[in-house]
Amino acid sequence: MPTRTQVLEIEGREVTISNPDKVFFSQSGHTKLDLVRYYLAVADGALRGVRARPMALKRFVHGAAGEFFFQKRAPESRPDWIETVELSFPSGRTAHEIVVRDAAQLAWIINLGCIDLNPHPVRAVDLDHPDELRVDLDPVPGIEWPQIREVAMVTKEALEDHGLVGWPKTSGSRGIHVYARIEPRWTFTEVRRAALALARDVELRAPDLATSKWWKEERHGVFLDYNQNAKDRTVASAYSVRPLEDARVSAPLRWDEVPDCDPAEFTIDTVPKRFEAIGDPAEGIDDAPGSLEPLLELSAQHEEAGLGDAPWPPHFAKQEGEPPRVQPSKRREPAPPEGAVPPPAPGKTVGPTGRRRTTKPLIEIARAATKDEAMQGLERWKARHAAVWAKLEPADVLVDSMRGRNTTWTRIRLNLEHVPKAERPSQEALEVDYDPWEGYEGPDRSGQFERPKRRTRG
Repeated sequence: MPTRTQVLEIEGREVTISNPDKVFFSQSGHTKLDLVRYYLAVADGALRGVRARPMALKRFVHGAAGEFFFQKRAPESRPDWIETVELSFPSGRTAHEIVVRDAAQLAWIINLGCIDLNPHPVRAVDLDHPDELRVDLDPVPGIEWPQIREVAMVTKEALEDHGLVGWPKTSGSRGIHVYARIEPRWTFTEVRRAALALARDVELRAPDLATSKWWKEERHGVFLDYNQNAKDRTVASAYSVRPLEDARVSAPLRWDEVPDCDPAEFTIDTVPKRFEAIGDPAEGIDDAPGSLEPLLELSAQHEEAGLGDAPWPPHFAKQEGEPPRVQPSKRREPAPPEGAVPPPAPGKTVGPTGRRRTTKPLIEIARAATKDEAMQGLERWKARHAAVWAKLEPADVLVDSMRGRNTTWTRIRLNLEHVPKAERPSQEALEVDYDPWEGYEGPDRSGQFERPKRRTRG
């Protein structure tokens, strides 16, 4: 019989690990207990990234390959030494989230099935003023690792030119994160405004490599996701193990390591040895918080030049000065002549529906509960349309992480504008057709219980 529980003595507290032998990473065989012991081995570094910050719990109760869900509210059943703080969200809702300060608390949340750590960019003592600017370098499909590293180095220069020190780390997935500690005296809106100015500055410095464009169909190269600085957004912190089969880690780097680093080298097995050998490359991150004033001055210059705000995340209320929150391919065309009936929307056999028509030739491939399932659907589509696939550019593959009830799901669309009209395949039945609301009878995120029936594609 496998061991059902194991009690660890950590900093004078007893932490019970349930199902310690449960395999969390099927490829490598690492168990839940292995995951806990990893975090204890790098606790000084992991705590530097999360200490005193409220944290959303991203729980993988069935391991890295299983479905996950976000839990903002702290479990009601918890030890009295688990601290919480009440946060308010853009929706107007509130929740008490866990605040981690020591290794025992860290081990306790890992036992809940949290593989990676997702803290907010604020401290519990001041929830309204972030103390870090987060730069998330997110490559479009097809962009290789060398270009991401190159954009990271441009980001370093841009930060330094505006008086900030950047601290890089691999994201543990496809990108690089660069954090800059700031004085906690600006609001979330001001920090996001500064992040947008930085993204546009990096794009100006490396126009062929980087983009600040929010809509995926307009992006190229590496996207600097300024919206990660909006309130209620979280990013996997330093030393987080990511839910990938090789148990890859979001690893802090020295800047001289960035030009040659390989993210696959940083795993649950290698990072503790690296930590013991060289310590934490981010050890000095809290020593000299900087000012946002130079970046806010740059933002004012952008505004004077005609560059206003950029789109916010979809779950935020429309912001003052925000441009239309409609992706370019769905912006309204001029009204048809009186009496004319517009054609059906892509993928539809009847029309009009009153919805915006796409101006780009988009087709949808998959809606899936997981990204892996969606990508498998894309592979099947590619096998049938190899000649069409060869004509697509990396930015033509639109992979969107969509919000469901308590988790996310994945949508894949293709932009066929680079395919000659005569060779464009029509909308087909989806390779994977997942409905995140199936069987759910509660209110949607707008508070409404009634929602229109979903039409199937065919």
